[in-house]
Amino acid sequence: MGKLEHKIDFIGFITVNRANPNGDPLNGNQPRTDYDNYGEISDVCLKRKIRNRLQDLGERILVQSDDRCDDGCDSIRSRVEVSKTIGAILKSKEKNKEKLFFDAACCEWIDVRGFGQVFAFKKATGVDAVSIGVRGPVSIHTAVSLDPVLTTSMQITKSVNGEPGDKKGSDTMGMKHRVDFGVYKMQGSINVQLAEKTGFSTDDADKIKQAIITLFENDASSARPEGSVEMTKFYWITHANKTGAVPSSKTHQGVTAILKDGIDMAKKFEDYQFDEGVLQAINDITIEKYQDGQLVK
Repeated sequence: MGKLEHKIDFIGFITVNRANPNGDPLNGNQPRTDYDNYGEISDVCLKRKIRNRLQDLGERILVQSDDRCDDGCDSIRSRVEVSKTIGAILKSKEKNKEKLFFDAACCEWIDVRGFGQVFAFKKATGVDAVSIGVRGPVSIHTAVSLDPVLTTSMQITKSVNGEPGDKKGSDTMGMKHRVDFGVYKMQGSINVQLAEKTGFSTDDADKIKQAIITLFENDASSARPEGSVEMTKFYWITHANKTGAVPSSKTHQGVTAILKDGIDMAKKFEDYQFDEGVLQAINDITIEKYQDGQLVK
């Protein structure tokens, strides 16, 4: 694996068409919005989907959702303890136990050396209490829609009772929510200095890139029917040095989008006009541009 020696920034535009990209459990699972009605997809949601895609690609993942568990472990602690290397470190009396644990966890799981992780375990039989924090080099912002989004709620009914003798009628009402249309901008960075500490490599960066480009593959559900959410446009920006040619904020602001003349409300991705002139004018960066998952030369 090659050592990461160049800072990386990335920008993505996610198209949502009659789907719920990220429901808010505190608001009846309605699509997340801010006070100005701009749609949001939380960074936690995006990282979950990246982990899922990495898992699809055969990578070892520490923070697995229950429905995607591939090792029979029901918690982070159990996943740590079944690891021969890390399980032995937990039970050892080495003075540099925390450093050994840190290095082994980063080596074992790509999401740990990428996103970081807090390991806080209570004392157990034969194992001392553990409190170790890993700061990962990959940071991701909350994705925000380019314009305020229109959300629709529809009432639905179930056609059959779940249990025999259920007193509730088969026509029990429920609700389903969606964003009619929206384009969300996501952005993030990979920090070289933190990558050096966790062992995050150029190979790992390539895997993260592939996971983001295909972020919504194998992610279909009732709330997100197949093809209703996609990573339509994506920029992968590699700087010429470790610290970056310019701050990440300038890179992220280097691609903007506005509605085309004569269009008041976007109904398709093509209703937006994208301007990447500021990004293209930055010296000492290399830009990879993807459209609908394909590299644009």
